[in-house]
Amino acid sequence: MTTFALIGAGPGLGLAAARRFGHAGHSVALLSRTAQHQDNLAAELARDGIHARGFTADVLDPASLTAALAAAAEELGPIEVLQFSPVPRGDFMKPVLDTGAADLDDPLAFSVKGPLTCVNAVLPGMRELGRGSLLFVNGGSAVRPNPTVAGTSIAFAAESAYTQMIHTALAPENIHAAQLIVPGAISSDSATSSPEKLAELLYGLHTDRKGFRHYAEPMPDPQVGTP
Repeated sequence: MTTFALIGAGPGLGLAAARRFGHAGHSVALLSRTAQHQDNLAAELARDGIHARGFTADVLDPASLTAALAAAAEELGPIEVLQFSPVPRGDFMKPVLDTGAADLDDPLAFSVKGPLTCVNAVLPGMRELGRGSLLFVNGGSAVRPNPTVAGTSIAFAAESAYTQMIHTALAPENIHAAQLIVPGAISSDSATSSPEKLAELLYGLHTDRKGFRHYAEPMPDPQVGTP
């Protein structure tokens, strides 16, 4: 049995994705900062017959990410699928003219160093398996900069560049990197961006292995209606 490793385990999209990949036969590694939070999610998944375990890590602490992913692979089985979808902190989202150089330190560590650390941690195991999927979830500011959330716009753009490069570099090794853009809010009431719909999309990215960037829903053209 191989493992689905979730970076940013939470009760919305994270739980839905863990449930979808767990039902497909993967063990589930839940990575977040809070052990009690992980235990609650693991217990809920266990009620669905899914084997899940929590591993404590902070996206801003590369050593903790590396250690948690190594422990997950050792205890649950080799990591075949990595999903990177932690929720950015609110203080990453200052307007562009209020953003100083130091304000970018944590957003870039979160959205660039975090993914790079995770990829480097799981890549040897995926190479040994001869396959793997690296799935990244971002908001619309990853492809259309939003001046009201400068930190995430800049950091998501850098994350997009990194993940697109590894998409190309790893394709010959049967390791598929893909990005899912969610332009609007994730809501249980949404026809396109409910946790369950997004989880199904993410599972499709893993199985279909076509293309790099995918959208949960079309992004409106900001120029429409502009004089």
